[in-house]
Amino acid sequence: MLYFIALATFFSTFLGGTFAIRLKDHLHLILGFSAGAVVAVAFFDLLPEALHLATGHYTDVTVLSITALGFILYLAADRLLLLHGHIHENHETTPAQHARGAAGASSLSFHSFLDGIGIGLAFQVSPAVGLVLAAAVLAHDFSDGINTVNFILKNGGEKKEARRWLLVDATTPVIGILVTTIFAVQEQTLALMLALFGGFFLYLGASDLIPESFHAHPKRWTTYSTVFGMAVIYLVIKLAAA
Repeated sequence: MLYFIALATFFSTFLGGTFAIRLKDHLHLILGFSAGAVVAVAFFDLLPEALHLATGHYTDVTVLSITALGFILYLAADRLLLLHGHIHENHETTPAQHARGAAGASSLSFHSFLDGIGIGLAFQVSPAVGLVLAAAVLAHDFSDGINTVNFILKNGGEKKEARRWLLVDATTPVIGILVTTIFAVQEQTLALMLALFGGFFLYLGASDLIPESFHAHPKRWTTYSTVFGMAVIYLVIKLAAA
């Protein structure tokens, strides 16, 4: 069962990314959806799970402080190392912009790796818990694939590069699941990792995806798309936990 779920996470992520590549002409709407999805994953998935796993180990303040640290660390890397900026009207891109795309895609891919670890750990608790978490992960893996491709395309990357990163993102949850068959990750460690990535995702959505989806595009439809992205992730998580 666990190996079947690992294979399913691969195809769910890959299908989402393929969807984004095929609809590149409507990138601003997909970016709007991605913005909502990334922020919703932080608020409705990563942070609640981090707080739950930290129970008995860390206070809520400690967990949320780690989230703030993640936000600050990504902000510092973005502004000081990756040189935040829009693509110019002549579509010329710089190495720094490509680096921003790779940084965003790698963060999402590592999150997918943590998803895989989460599934594996849940199955160590019980098959029922594992199946519930797997259902939630499979649903938002589709969105993860979209988001990974978007980070590459919006920063001037070619479709070939986007497909390479999509393959990475689709593979990482499989690796995460396999890792848990070798050894177990302590809950308190996973809690801090999830909290840290919650901060990363909040920054990616608020400072990168939302402004970029509005840039030179109609704000009404991109706003609808962002709200829709948040609603989809919220419903998926709620239905999976029901």
